[in-house]
Amino acid sequence: MSLFRKFFGSNNPASEEDKNNEYSKFMPDNDAPIEEQFVYNFKKNGGKFLYCENETEVKEQLENILEENDWFESEALCYEPELFNLLEENRIAFDKPTNPTFLLSGCENLIGDEGSILFSSKQIKQRKPNELPSNIVVIATTSQIIGTKSDGLSFIKKKYVKDYPTNITAMKYFEKAAEEDFTQYGSSAKNLYLLLLEDL
Repeated sequence: MSLFRKFFGSNNPASEEDKNNEYSKFMPDNDAPIEEQFVYNFKKNGGKFLYCENETEVKEQLENILEENDWFESEALCYEPELFNLLEENRIAFDKPTNPTFLLSGCENLIGDEGSILFSSKQIKQRKPNELPSNIVVIATTSQIIGTKSDGLSFIKKKYVKDYPTNITAMKYFEKAAEEDFTQYGSSAKNLYLLLLEDL
């Protein structure tokens, strides 16, 4: 049984002990699995996390997001042909959008130690984060979770022996800071949903 299925897959009522440990299981420590660290840090950064056991659940969760935000029959930005069918099924225009409501995208990796998402030109072309729509829906798999940003760069180097991607960018802030925070200077907060598909 996977780590995520333990966290999210059980339909049995939680025992009292489980309820007491509800918060502590997401508190990362140095010995915590990298998946647990990612979930905790990603949510702490303001990201919206949806765990999916299979592709049917990915489609269902995407439909829920579209319904929740009233994005049906809107425009989306998407550069990955393997995701076009999800947009077509929901009547979302994506061919040369003039005013896209959201970006539908994959990613290179999910960075555990900071809860960020690593993109490259394969997903966002040459656009800077502030040039992307303020709403982003990312579809990723559990096998894409890695420890650090440098692990992500090494992964990209191995994955793309030829046709090395450019514009490698990590997005970390998924909600506007309540107060001025110098660590967010120069970055634009995004309303980001992560549909995480179990593949381990």
